[in-house]
Amino acid sequence: MNIYENNKTKLSSGLNEKQQRLKYVRYLEKFHKRTIPLLKHPKFDVKIFIKTINKYYEELKLIPSVRLDSAYLQMLEDFVNQTLTYITNYDEQENKDEQENKDNFENQKQSLLKQSNLLHKEKNKSNYKKDKHKKKSFTDGY
Repeated sequence: MNIYENNKTKLSSGLNEKQQRLKYVRYLEKFHKRTIPLLKHPKFDVKIFIKTINKYYEELKLIPSVRLDSAYLQMLEDFVNQTLTYITNYDEQENKDEQENKDNFENQKQSLLKQSNLLHKEKNKSNYKKDKHKKKSFTDGY
């Protein structure tokens, strides 16, 4: 009976780790999906962007971080970290020249959009494999 109880607790703790990992990954993807429309908005405002991202970050802080192994998930985490870095740099430099700061953030915005595009490509890499030599299929004549 003790062995069964020990295995049962191991299984439940393993499931708990999986649930935590899944929750963390889902929130990272949610953060990414919320950020991109803000960056692409035609009337993009840095102040609104920073306020919104800070709100998303407060939600992210509640979820414990988990080690990520796949290239896509690591890129996703890097995207979130890069976004937060740009925001903190903007906040620190806010007292300096406004126009220079906005131009600098425009470059960072383009960088984030490019990183998002690469992230999307990495996610869908396995879905779009081209069949090579499709017309040269083997026929044995029967």
